[in-house]
Amino acid sequence: MLRLLTKTLVIVLLLLVAAIGLFLTSLAWNASRGDPHAQGQLADASRPVAATSHGPQILFGDLHVHTSYSADAHIQSLVLLDREGRRSPRDACDFARFCSQVDFWSMNDHAESLTPELWSETVDAVRECNASAGDPENPDMVSFLGWEWSHRSMNSETHYGHKNVVLRDLDENRIPARPIASAPGTPFFVAFGVIGQFTDGPSFADWSSFHRWSLDAMNLEDCPEDVPVRQLPNNCRESATTPRALFDKLSEWGHAAVVIPHGLAWGVTNPLGADLANQLGQHDPRWQPLLELYSGHGNSEVYRDFQTPAPSAEGEFVCPEEVGAIELCCQRARRMVRERCGDPTSSDCDAEVEAAASRAATPFFGQMALLEGIVPDVGIEEWGDCDQAIDSFLPAYDYRPKQSAQYALAVANDRGRETDKRFRWGFIGSSDNHRSRPGTGYKEFGRLIMTDGVAYPGIESGWDDRRSAMYFTGGLAAVHSNARDRESIFEALQNKHVYATSGDRIQLWFDLVQQDGTRLPMGSEVESASPPRFSVRAIGAFEQKPGCPEFVHDALSPERIASLCLGECFHPSDVRKPITRIEIVRVRPQARPDEPIAKLIEDPWQVHVCPADGLGCEIEFSDPDAPDDAAYYVRAIQTPSPALNGDPLRCERDASGQCVRSKPCRTRLDGTPENCLSLTEERAWSSPIFVSRKGL
Repeated sequence: MLRLLTKTLVIVLLLLVAAIGLFLTSLAWNASRGDPHAQGQLADASRPVAATSHGPQILFGDLHVHTSYSADAHIQSLVLLDREGRRSPRDACDFARFCSQVDFWSMNDHAESLTPELWSETVDAVRECNASAGDPENPDMVSFLGWEWSHRSMNSETHYGHKNVVLRDLDENRIPARPIASAPGTPFFVAFGVIGQFTDGPSFADWSSFHRWSLDAMNLEDCPEDVPVRQLPNNCRESATTPRALFDKLSEWGHAAVVIPHGLAWGVTNPLGADLANQLGQHDPRWQPLLELYSGHGNSEVYRDFQTPAPSAEGEFVCPEEVGAIELCCQRARRMVRERCGDPTSSDCDAEVEAAASRAATPFFGQMALLEGIVPDVGIEEWGDCDQAIDSFLPAYDYRPKQSAQYALAVANDRGRETDKRFRWGFIGSSDNHRSRPGTGYKEFGRLIMTDGVAYPGIESGWDDRRSAMYFTGGLAAVHSNARDRESIFEALQNKHVYATSGDRIQLWFDLVQQDGTRLPMGSEVESASPPRFSVRAIGAFEQKPGCPEFVHDALSPERIASLCLGECFHPSDVRKPITRIEIVRVRPQARPDEPIAKLIEDPWQVHVCPADGLGCEIEFSDPDAPDDAAYYVRAIQTPSPALNGDPLRCERDASGQCVRSKPCRTRLDGTPENCLSLTEERAWSSPIFVSRKGL
């Protein structure tokens, strides 16, 4: 408990320092008007692309990228944390074109911290990136403009999570005048970011320029409510406090866009008890056709049947008695305290046990990772894998099961309000990278640069290491497109002809084969009187060669390759990794609001083993006993390969499989990170095909 009190005191002191810093900055306001962000300059070079842009093809991209124009990314780039410095949208463009060599990407800085000046700079940078890509009919890369709507509430019933808005067009008359934030007012982390400058900038000018941005954000007035969007003043913060309000504003603007929820099962930004059923009444499939299933913040695919702590009538959080699919940290606290009691059967021990369980169940402790002190003399290792869905592939931290993709497919009733509502999302992956690096999953290296993990030089922080051990290299969005131009890619996104990968460029086809032989692709919604029949084809990603291709050396200086690409680029050989198996998942929707979710999810429903020749895998399967309504999707699993944090907590397990001790990837006191490479099975997830046989 002494450690907890010490940390609380440190936080209070830091807040006091922040307040003093803002005051001093206001005094220096006119003394320094420096640019708070280095805008950067694009490489003046092209990238080789295929000779023709037309015809069916699979393209890979990243639709979730942050630069230092996001306040949290800016703070993470400070010398104190990352030692690398700030990165701009132009850095992201060069990284996407030459380091990761993706086919498309989007800018998604947090709307809440984008001032009019930074939004204008973002628009200019994305336009320049497209202009540098060559022929618009056959560009080397398509860059999309967008932002992140970052809603968060500690009340699970009014929590709507984070969503990326991706715009199709770039012309001035086809984009909103400003990004739309999730709430009026300045987010706390913009003001709080002032603290880092006391330890970062080598000069007063650097320090005060960052505060200029903070003050710009805090001085920006909120747009008036109930005023049509086209009549709002240019210099105001526009906000929408619910998804429906966001969709209404996008409808008012009338410009083409897709909205993509993400990070759903990630406990850092989603409260205890967060439940996608509460969003069914807000959902609009016209605007929100896709779900980001996987990112560098982990996998939000699977549903796990366990209870999370819930508040009592008195407002205290109660730890569930029964251990479900995941052991909760409050349950582990209960067990560890009981083991340490002199008399485990005494009433005094009972009181100690429940007091510890209640403290560990309280969101401040669970979500802020301050469990130290709840059980005396217990380090991070002895907490094992509590609160983590560690039995699944690279899971999101502090897992929220009712925010998972499988839960989204099964939940079908809006708690009695709009019972016809359902989520029929297509699946994509992306990075959620905060280092201006789209598509970081092409190679597994540079753990604290190619993931969002952080380190504090000179400080060994167990809980920060635990969380950083569950940051991964990013996933990718794959589209089945008829061409590689902007309109074709965007059309594929809208039509859900998309799939997700964990970073490797696995090729995947998943079709419903109709009786006349015609094929309907992944993402389709079908009414069928006959049992559905499906076809799957998957081809593994190319193995990578070290270094970078020659054209990258022609385009970028050695210094730029070293600092931006870390000396490693997407550099495919002509050898593909084998696909070991195809897994099929079948999910039925709820028939009534109280129907248990777990029994509706059949994972895996079927498994098909693939040849080991590395030439890919092709199967067909049918469902003669198909239910009236079901969603089918497939996973293509690749042969094991080393991955950063591939075994996130590196558990020592007892004979029953319980994690006795964890050993998360540490950051040494000199700030040098371990890479912690472990074998894992990279994969691709198709978008579902939704089949209804009702009334047929």
